[in-house]
Amino acid sequence: MSYEHIVYEEADGLVTITINRPEKLNALAAQTLEELIHAVDRVRDEGSARALLLTAQGRAFCSGADLTASGSEEARLPAGPPDAGAMLETLYNPLLERLRRLPVPLVVAVNGVAAGGGCGYALAGDIVIAARSAYFLQPFANIGLVPDVGSTWILPRLIGRARANAMMLLGERISAEQAAEWGMIYKAVEDDALMEEARAVALRLAAGPTRSYGLIRQGIADCLEVGLTDALALERRNQRIAGRTADHREGVAAFREKRKPVFTGQ
Repeated sequence: MSYEHIVYEEADGLVTITINRPEKLNALAAQTLEELIHAVDRVRDEGSARALLLTAQGRAFCSGADLTASGSEEARLPAGPPDAGAMLETLYNPLLERLRRLPVPLVVAVNGVAAGGGCGYALAGDIVIAARSAYFLQPFANIGLVPDVGSTWILPRLIGRARANAMMLLGERISAEQAAEWGMIYKAVEDDALMEEARAVALRLAAGPTRSYGLIRQGIADCLEVGLTDALALERRNQRIAGRTADHREGVAAFREKRKPVFTGQ
């Protein structure tokens, strides 16, 4: 697939996917979502990437669904009464599920507004860094819809029920600094430092024990859904897998030899 709405770059074990519709505030048309799904599948399947950095071009990270789209977009929807959830099932949710199941760490650099579905995708990152001028917005109630792209699942877990309720019902902007204070994201940084800092974090992860990272991110996601006994069993299973990796052997050897480990992702 050739990309028109995104840019895909790979170097030093790091894949960078940039949403590239700045004239539309990186709004999500069906083609945008299809290209993102294809790109994330490449990260999963090609095996050369050890971390993924997701960001966007221009003054927005993603303004949500492209409400100006028509014609070809409508042709993708089933016939009959309007179904606002149809594209969630066919495009939005499959992309989110793929991001959640990635075997490598996901860093998100939020360069501007992350609204609607864009907010959901931003918060899918393992480490989310935002420019100070960025903000997060759940505007669905303003147009008579409900939050989607996992927002009703992740936001209460990140910031608590009371704040999630207010954010979704009132549709108010949450600044990057407020999001960091609430624990919604990792940190807010100066705008001109965003990409340098996000890339440094992503490259650090790309040079680390990849299989361990994959087990950590999946373990956190899985353990949000189970009780303590099941969580302990998951940890035991994941520790068994991690303990058999070459990176674990290298990490122990480097510790004993008092040197920096050289991980290969194996």
